[in-house]
Amino acid sequence: MVFSEEVSEAIRSGAPVVALESNVITHGLPYPDNAITARKVEEAVRAGGAVPATIGVEGGRILIGMTDKDIERFASRPGIPKASSRDLPVVLAQGGMGATTVASSLVAAELAGIPFFASAGIGGVHRGAENSMDISADLIQFTRSKVAVVCAGAKSILDLGLTMEFLETHCVPVVTYQFDEFPAFYCRTSGIRSPQRLDHAAVIARAVESHWALGGSGSFLVAAPIKEEDAVDSREVDSAIVDAADAAEREGVRGNALTKYLMRAVDKVTEGRSARANMSVLISTAELAGRLAVAHAQLTQQGSPAGASTPAGER
Repeated sequence: MVFSEEVSEAIRSGAPVVALESNVITHGLPYPDNAITARKVEEAVRAGGAVPATIGVEGGRILIGMTDKDIERFASRPGIPKASSRDLPVVLAQGGMGATTVASSLVAAELAGIPFFASAGIGGVHRGAENSMDISADLIQFTRSKVAVVCAGAKSILDLGLTMEFLETHCVPVVTYQFDEFPAFYCRTSGIRSPQRLDHAAVIARAVESHWALGGSGSFLVAAPIKEEDAVDSREVDSAIVDAADAAEREGVRGNALTKYLMRAVDKVTEGRSARANMSVLISTAELAGRLAVAHAQLTQQGSPAGASTPAGER
């Protein structure tokens, strides 16, 4: 791993740091909008009070924290492959460039000692998974990496009910921040009640530490909905997804290509509003992750992370 000077100093001093994926740079908007977006996301982390650490792969090394030149290089070079957690060893061995996903970013963040990660939306169990077995590597990595994940829920193109069942089965804590439902990316509501609602950053920080103190070996998921003024109506999105899924089946679109196919279909139906919503959640989750990382850093520096060592009745 190669740390940027800023990230290295922050980790050394115990300052709050938030990890970010680089897949947003390489597989999102065209250049130069992708570079501008990456910088805005980093600025949002700083607005929350933390140091951003955008992660990428280059020259057989994992970059922990990108400089402005790094972001520009990743944004302007075409053909950089997406590298999930299963791809990391191969990409590193070949010495090329790779853009990290949620799953591979969690691997790198844990190795680097960064306890918080922000993403617009996580992967999950795909619709029809009972036949296709199409389940995102994100969910598997949540069971392995001790990193708190801050997001706007899971994408509407997924089977959100089965996604929540998977997380429950694998004992991944899920809380929503100041909201009663599990959000659906660019839709505020999913119709699925959140397992737990927490309204204060300090309480979330204690819950994260308690999970790991109790022997939890994986992630802690914090979901917060998109801003109301930027949200897309869930009924409109669901109708577009059903139609697009039928078209994808007829055209034989499967595997990794299916997500992009469905997302483009939704963007077309919403006339670009879903793309704007995507930008909104990128910023809002990054800023929230920064604030939560600050609360967590303050907690751990106090020396009693979970607040559980004081016997009942003693204060």
